[in-house]
Amino acid sequence: MAGSIFGTLFKVSTWGESHGAGVGVVVDGCPAGLSINEEYIQSFLDRRKPGQSEFTTKRNEADQVKIMSGVFEGKTTGTPIALEIFNTSQISKDYSNIKDVYRPGHADYGFETKYGFRDYRGGGRSSGRETAARVAAGAIAIKLLSEMGISFTSYVSKVGPVEIDYSKFDKDEINKNSLYMPDKDAAKEAAGYLSKLMEERDSSGAVVETVIKGLPVGLGEPVFDKLDAKLAQAIFSIGAVKGFEIGDGFKVASLKGSLNNDPFRMLDGKVVKETNHSGGTLGGFSDGAPLVLRAAFKPTPSIYQPQKTVNNSGEEVEIEIKGRHDPIIAPRAVVVVETMSALVIADLLLINCCSRLDNIKKIYSLD
Repeated sequence: MAGSIFGTLFKVSTWGESHGAGVGVVVDGCPAGLSINEEYIQSFLDRRKPGQSEFTTKRNEADQVKIMSGVFEGKTTGTPIALEIFNTSQISKDYSNIKDVYRPGHADYGFETKYGFRDYRGGGRSSGRETAARVAAGAIAIKLLSEMGISFTSYVSKVGPVEIDYSKFDKDEINKNSLYMPDKDAAKEAAGYLSKLMEERDSSGAVVETVIKGLPVGLGEPVFDKLDAKLAQAIFSIGAVKGFEIGDGFKVASLKGSLNNDPFRMLDGKVVKETNHSGGTLGGFSDGAPLVLRAAFKPTPSIYQPQKTVNNSGEEVEIEIKGRHDPIIAPRAVVVVETMSALVIADLLLINCCSRLDNIKKIYSLD
């Protein structure tokens, strides 16, 4: 199976299945000397792990990470960092009734057609469980970027029809409610909306927003490896994402150039923008303004309602999915969006080190 490796210099390779022994990742290209430990990585996995609220699956995974290599006496050694997360709460029998059936909204049909078989236990490699490995790797990327003064703020900005009011934005509120929304009133309204959906055995879509501050100007390349293009690939690689935008996104289609352009001016001897419609990228490069991106997550396809489908014998059937599933994906996906963004930024930051001859000379003390 191809496609489990991401990155050029800061490179990650994930492995594992939803109901296998565990999931894990190998991080290659992390510079030596970065302070890292299991407790730090665990703090990110704890934001993603199931069973934390009434709006997440009741699968009770500890998501305990183990560093297997690449760290000595609390610092990275420059060699590959192997991280492992064991599965401890898989109940495979919950999926026995759908082993021959293609679940609506899932990868079952495509997976079986491509490979000739599929792991029906929770989706196997196609399961959202795989993102635990990405989060563990992305935590290391965020630690690296923090050394450069780069910070991330991530949250749910919309649940179904309920959107946050940016005039009420409270960063401290994000971790005070189970939906990770920075608006207390919106979080309360969204919780009521979800409770009603759960009574109806249904699910909801949502939007996750990430703001990245402190980026140097010039990250990214001008053609295929644009910063926004790499971010789009990273975010769209998250299984449930169906939409992605940066800055004003799709709103730009209804704007005039005179309104969409961000005027430049000087501030304290630096070039800055008066507005940020572009969301922190221009021409494929970071432009020094905060980078603002959004990911639209589809409603959880595993719902407890009868659904029409087809089995692998070509018969039209009806199924009711059992097991433990999130009524909304986005709250646990907030940290996934954040860490996938960090993997892109860390990789481009390292690539940028060799974009100019004078930078290379500085590294080798030739100037």
